[in-house]
Amino acid sequence: MKYSFLSLLLLFVLAAQAQPADYSLYRKQWLIQDGDTLPYRVLLPEQYDSSRAYPLVVFLHGRGESGLDNEKQLVHGARLFLTDSFRRQYPAIVVFPQCPPDNYWSNVQAITKEQKNGKREFYFRKGGEPTRAMRLLMGLTENLQVRFKTDTKRIYVMGLSMGGMGTFELVRRMPGVFAAAIPICGGAHPDTAPALKGTAWWIFHGLKDEVVLPVYSQQMAGALQTAGARIRLTLYPDANHNSWDPAFREAGLMKWLFSQRRK
Repeated sequence: MKYSFLSLLLLFVLAAQAQPADYSLYRKQWLIQDGDTLPYRVLLPEQYDSSRAYPLVVFLHGRGESGLDNEKQLVHGARLFLTDSFRRQYPAIVVFPQCPPDNYWSNVQAITKEQKNGKREFYFRKGGEPTRAMRLLMGLTENLQVRFKTDTKRIYVMGLSMGGMGTFELVRRMPGVFAAAIPICGGAHPDTAPALKGTAWWIFHGLKDEVVLPVYSQQMAGALQTAGARIRLTLYPDANHNSWDPAFREAGLMKWLFSQRRK
């Protein structure tokens, strides 16, 4: 009888975990700025109170989720913020913008050899004008703080791959805004680290990553540490480019993120 009860309990837990996430809770919206349009999705806290100031999380997807459908950007990461435990412990405004397919979050240069779609080498620029997508992203970040009452000391950005690169650049282009940032398998120019030291960083990368080499994150972690930033670096020995999977499973990830406050 005991084993029968435990088996039923296990089946119940597994069934609950297998329940599909209700992505429709992320409301579809579009930012129009200077004739350009940026699709994005907004998740409001349960029992949202417009008079209350909430933390704001901006999540930047990777290259494969680019588009105009206002759907694909939810493929990686969106489920994290839909769990009952997250919504109960960390009521926040969570936003997933979508980069147009013909643009890029950051103004990094990519070089391929032998064939156009071959393996890429990335060259991060220290400056230059923001891409069209980055200009829209900056406009959206400002707009969200106008439309929603946000806790200005608890604004965060996360991103993976192209979005990890965009995370570094967004923090640099909007100094004094972000309390914490989580770039996953991204990178930036190490010389930009002094401009990023006011933000707390938790950087992730897979050591077997052949798409975006781990050295890009390692260099940034070293430069940020030298600049005096609050920095954590987690490297997964067996992870390839999908290092976001183990990163999302980090037990203390959300606790760390929401404990950060801008000084």
